[in-house]
Amino acid sequence: MPRSPVLTPGDVLTPDAEAAPVVRHARWQDYFQLMKPRVMSLVVFTALTGLLAARTPIHPLLGAVAVFCIAVGAGASGALNMWYDADIDAKMRRTRGRPVPMGLVKGEEAATLGVVLSLLSVMLMGMAINWLAAGLLAFTIVFYAVVYTMWLKRWTAQNIVIGGLAGALPPAIGWAAATGHAPLNAWLMVLIIFLWTPPHFWALSLYISTDYAKAGVPMLPVVKGAKETRKQILLYSLVLIPICIAPAVTGLGGWLYLAVSSLGGLVFLTLAWRVFASAAGDAADPRPADRDLYEVGEAAAKRGKPAKEALGGDARHARNLFAFSILYLFALFAALLAEAVLGLPILHLPVLELPL
Repeated sequence: MPRSPVLTPGDVLTPDAEAAPVVRHARWQDYFQLMKPRVMSLVVFTALTGLLAARTPIHPLLGAVAVFCIAVGAGASGALNMWYDADIDAKMRRTRGRPVPMGLVKGEEAATLGVVLSLLSVMLMGMAINWLAAGLLAFTIVFYAVVYTMWLKRWTAQNIVIGGLAGALPPAIGWAAATGHAPLNAWLMVLIIFLWTPPHFWALSLYISTDYAKAGVPMLPVVKGAKETRKQILLYSLVLIPICIAPAVTGLGGWLYLAVSSLGGLVFLTLAWRVFASAAGDAADPRPADRDLYEVGEAAAKRGKPAKEALGGDARHARNLFAFSILYLFALFAALLAEAVLGLPILHLPVLELPL
């Protein structure tokens, strides 16, 4: 039986190609990729923000241990997800280069890594910090690896809506690690991420819906069509932005946060409206097989792509919203983090001030 060559960065897979096992020994980087470092970095950032936004003194070493546990728990979830989803990952352009479908890491190795890291993170969190934070971390891991990955993702178009809870919980875990409890302001941060997740991922799914359809994943554009997805993006965005501004009137954020959430929210709504008014998702993904997922029109043009190809038709509106949504969420939590670190005063507006 012929052996598959190792893919190099210069090799190009056709859009319909599936991942083929490669011939080389696994490196430590492959095991690290199992933990989804991009997702892990966002989890760590939002958890750290929750920990510091509580404005409760915590020993730096204990704070570092708490963040480490959350990072390891996120990595455990990613490894379990890659183990279970190896079959559909192999069929999608966005995921076929992952270690398991490429044959670099065996599925049972990914599963073992996920279980070991799960136990390590939860037990260390409980013994070193507190058991409320450990319980929330355990719930997050189980919800992502079992409820979302093994059930929701493959069975309902609401997979992202419900499953988004797993990615939304880190701020509450961080807050609980610092204080031993999780008040309403901690859950407000959770709500922001929870409502942010659907328009963020639906914008992505609009221009890679053929991938999801091929893999049998019932994302909203596959089940309900692009037009309904564009409508849902706008509706969720209209609910999301007021919730994003809310921390400025609940005793959580200050003037910096109010400015960032309001101005960024206007941009977010503008982009969401453009997606709604466009035909994004009606045509297949126009990107060539070697185009980076996050590369929007301007970046493509700089690489010398033809103008028509660089713009990608109405798909660029979905890509623009997808890219900006990441920036907006980062800016929101960066503002809360900066206010907490710098000791900037929070707003005390007599509208709806929640107890810290």
